[in-house]
Amino acid sequence: MTAPAHVLFGAPASDYTLLYFSDLIDRNVSVTRPELKIGALTDLVFRLAEPFPEAVGILIGHGWGTPTEFVPWERVQRIEPRAVIVLPPEGGEERYPPFVDQPGWLLLNEHLIGRTILDMDGRRVEVVNDVQLLQSHSRTILAHVDVSFNGFLRKWGLGFLRIGPDRFISWKYVQPLSIEDATAGDKVVLSLARAQMNELPSEDLADALEELSGPEQEAIFSVLDAEKAAETLLEAEPRAQRQIVEDLEPDRAKSILSEMSVAQIADLLSSLPWDDRIDLLAHVPKDQAERVRHLLGTSEATAGSLSSTGFVAMPKQTTAAEALARLRSEAPDREAVTYVYVVAAPEPVLLGVVDVRDLVTAAESTTLDDLMASPPVTADSELVKEDIVDLFAKYHYRMLPVVDVHDHLLGVIGYKDIMR
Repeated sequence: MTAPAHVLFGAPASDYTLLYFSDLIDRNVSVTRPELKIGALTDLVFRLAEPFPEAVGILIGHGWGTPTEFVPWERVQRIEPRAVIVLPPEGGEERYPPFVDQPGWLLLNEHLIGRTILDMDGRRVEVVNDVQLLQSHSRTILAHVDVSFNGFLRKWGLGFLRIGPDRFISWKYVQPLSIEDATAGDKVVLSLARAQMNELPSEDLADALEELSGPEQEAIFSVLDAEKAAETLLEAEPRAQRQIVEDLEPDRAKSILSEMSVAQIADLLSSLPWDDRIDLLAHVPKDQAERVRHLLGTSEATAGSLSSTGFVAMPKQTTAAEALARLRSEAPDREAVTYVYVVAAPEPVLLGVVDVRDLVTAAESTTLDDLMASPPVTADSELVKEDIVDLFAKYHYRMLPVVDVHDHLLGVIGYKDIMR
């Protein structure tokens, strides 16, 4: 997740200097030469910008009772081993002005060091132990955060020790979801949450949400589209589900529930307090709500009540090329494209089932009639839950079609739904 200096700046690496914030904090700040000390560096101030924040100034501390001074970055002459050399204040003033925070500004020590990062790739929470800066002439950017134990050692003045490898994460993966998030709470959230969150596995997102408190959970969950939000909510532990549901706006709740099957809605509601159940059911169409109530009130749920209409059905004369084109154009739910169900017209009598993997590898002119497994394994609409479990255990399918006594395709049941 790191990039060399010349890649970040777009010029020869020899023109740049790597700095660690741990090496700068508490360093003397002097005017024009090291012996003219005016205080110590207590923080670095950066302005949030794309792709990397740029330094806008330093804070000078003087000890108890004396206000902190803010030195604009353009007044910083150079950084020496023993001191940060700055120019005198402009206008003949004796002191630099006190620090006044500005929108979009980030203080490294106050807002980053010691904060936790939600590491989506590793599904764990990391701690920012240090910050790596890149300096080129008068420009300094925030390049990486250091989450290694070596960063921790540097923070405590033990940088001469090294234990294990360095672990840097590029700022482009660590920046807050918004400027407000940079100063709220004690966690920093990956920018991946806004740009690529919907591409991450729902299981990983659910694990990540369970590590966070209410405000951080809400920030992450708010950037998911309805489909991904539904998948993630179903994967989360009951405690996280309850916290997320409490913060949902009505329109948002309605869009998320519309992506769930009846069985999935019932599964979600079963872990919620009674009041939350009632509130959520109000956002479900009346016919579905009745089926959900039935599922919640009985253990003898049938295949018909558990089924979902999220499936793809086509006539047997459809070619592989036509079937794949339809799948791409309609962009159905990911789970729905596990199988293509072959039906007779005009009534949807189920004739067979085609695994999408076989469809992808088939010649373009091959028809579904040639590819389908027939007769298909089905679940009768009146089959009870325990018997459906037995079917999945026997055949190991990821999804089963539900039919009536005339073999009309009514819906499908997913393995994950029934095994819950």
